Amino acid sequence: MTKFRSLALAAIAVGLLAATPALAQTKMRISYQVPTAHHLHKAMEFYKAELEKATNGGIQVELFPAEQLAKAGENHPQVARGAIEAAIAVNFQWGNTIPEMNVTTIPYLFTDLEKIKKFPGSPAAQLLEAKLMSKGVKNIGWFYITRQSIFTSGKKPLVALDDFKGVKIRGLNAIADAGLGAVGAAPTPISGNEVYNALQSGLIDAGLTDLSAAVSRRFYEVQKFGTVAPYFSVYFHLYANPAWFAKLPAAQQKAVLETGTKTEAFIIPLTEKTAADASGQLREKGMTIHQQTAAEQKAWTDAMQKPVIDAFVKSAPEDGPKIIDLLKKL
Repeated sequence: MTKFRSLALAAIAVGLLAATPALAQTKMRISYQVPTAHHLHKAMEFYKAELEKATNGGIQVELFPAEQLAKAGENHPQVARGAIEAAIAVNFQWGNTIPEMNVTTIPYLFTDLEKIKKFPGSPAAQLLEAKLMSKGVKNIGWFYITRQSIFTSGKKPLVALDDFKGVKIRGLNAIADAGLGAVGAAPTPISGNEVYNALQSGLIDAGLTDLSAAVSRRFYEVQKFGTVAPYFSVYFHLYANPAWFAKLPAAQQKAVLETGTKTEAFIIPLTEKTAADASGQLREKGMTIHQQTAAEQKAWTDAMQKPVIDAFVKSAPEDGPKIIDLLKKL
């Protein structure tokens, strides 16, 4: 009788185990354009580890750097449709779709580190997040990537304003490029992952990127000179499909957002160290690096800032002036 009872209980236990559903796991694929050598990828590895830990594996994060899953321009529509759960974009890639996203690219307006630290969660960030939601994506985090730009060139350094005349240079979009056009350059908007080939082939004469990206994208192989300037700040931002996010349990929703906040803090010292190391690395690779002087900064500001502000406000007449004011108040 005892043996029979034990067998019966064992059978019941097996039956209950088979009837119990496995722990539900949600996949979060994140598509982005930078290579694994870029420090953004290190930040995303941090995000992956922290989110999987916070959800006890309930959310499985899959990273797709270097456009492995989708091209930079395809990320927004694919996430908005739900074909991909999440992606990362550079703020200025929104161009005319959300012109207010260009505000950090106004020359010499927003490069103070203490203000940069205050940006996530600020009224300025909230304004942009509302704009993003209106385009079908939910913002998860703002990842500060640079406040040090480098203007690279092959024939001569770009130091004085006259050095830009007639130079075909990598541009960002019509708003940000207004300053380059004002000093006689010919900017051509090119995605970051395509700049190396454009420089190598001679499609453009000069590059413009963040200081650390000049290392990770090996600009030193195709450019001889570099001028480092606190020209503007750039954010990569992580966004997700709103329907995917809404279906998550409340605890997982909280974890997704809180991990975004943790990553915002994690990347700031990482970005600063990467930039500090980059000038030396470029010199070691044979580039001649010029650090912009205060007098040169003033000259560039006087020549380039107003044309970009004018183009920016024209593109966003209502919220453009508002977000400039919000950044100044940080």
